[in-house]
Amino acid sequence: MQSGARSSNFCRPVLQQPVKLEPRPELSRFWTFASPILALLITVLIGVALFAALGKDPVKGLLVFFYEPIKNGYALGELTVKATPLLIIALGLAVCFRSNVWNIGAEGQFVFGAIAAGGVALMADKTTGGWIVLAILVAGTLGGMVWAGIVAWLRDRFNANEILVSLMLVYVATLLLSYMVFGPWKDPNGYNFPQSKTFEAVTQIPRLFKGSRVTIGVIIALVGVGALWVFLFRTRAGFAQQVGGLAPAASRYAGFSARRAVWIALLTSGGAAGLAGALEVAGPLGQLTPYVPAGYGFAAIIVAFVGRLHPVGMVFSAILMSMFYIGGELAQSRLGLPKSLTGVFQGLLLFTLLACDTLIAYRVRRKAAAKAAVLTTSSLQASTPLTAPIARTTEGAL
Repeated sequence: MQSGARSSNFCRPVLQQPVKLEPRPELSRFWTFASPILALLITVLIGVALFAALGKDPVKGLLVFFYEPIKNGYALGELTVKATPLLIIALGLAVCFRSNVWNIGAEGQFVFGAIAAGGVALMADKTTGGWIVLAILVAGTLGGMVWAGIVAWLRDRFNANEILVSLMLVYVATLLLSYMVFGPWKDPNGYNFPQSKTFEAVTQIPRLFKGSRVTIGVIIALVGVGALWVFLFRTRAGFAQQVGGLAPAASRYAGFSARRAVWIALLTSGGAAGLAGALEVAGPLGQLTPYVPAGYGFAAIIVAFVGRLHPVGMVFSAILMSMFYIGGELAQSRLGLPKSLTGVFQGLLLFTLLACDTLIAYRVRRKAAAKAAVLTTSSLQASTPLTAPIARTTEGAL
């Protein structure tokens, strides 16, 4: 009886259903485009739980983020104002990331471009002509290129890590901005506030509609979308940039210059960020303040990856990210939530996107296996001694 009880225990089946990631034979084209959508849905679900945990109505919270920014013409205009710098910066970053150059300091290039553009704008007076607008945009673009050029030179000359260098230069640019608005460029009639004087009206970036803050920056951004598409997919230079990022060895074998790719990527990215800075200070802001750094340079990294580093995809991701910005501001004023909720949603979207991107190269498999325990050697020998060695041999082979 004791031996029988022991045998019944060993023969009890144990069901195991492990979930494992199985490499795909090739990358999934479906999940390449579906992954951002799934990431957004997961972000929304987490947001609902977050609103509930904070004691707020989840429906009102979602309406603030996803309906209020598009409910009327004025809201759409403000959405465009936020989306324009995000899209312009993301277009430049896409060139970097496709080239396997990791520029994380677009925020610093944005700020330095704003400083350069603001310096030109402060030179204008009542007699200045409309040409000053073009000079402001050129100054901002060149300022961003200079700031990114420091990164490119250090990477090229000393093989410095562009991630660390570009990131540290963000703080240098921010401190330089603070020095200028607290010191040489401080408005003497500004009641001691750390800000420059308001720019002359002639320096204002032309607006598209009367009564709206939407400027020609949105047209520049859309032209940039088309230009980037042509560069990446219809030119030899764009092909060389992408080959250098995907296969450096093949790039060198084909005769493409790795040094040139680094310079092109960083100067393009820096110029785009500097242009966005010029459009911001000579557009909606109209002066230099310590609050020029709005996080656009960092948020544009998320815009670039959610948009799959594709010019058209980044248009939609820029709109989504600007909804997070506006939603965060409205959540602060209407729901009494901290403005930092914007950063929470941005971080959630990036985190879930990175997780969902796993499905591009891997598929989830649920493997069901029923294991019947093998009888112990002693019980086998007690019942059928001649089959025990065969059982052991078979088990070892398995």
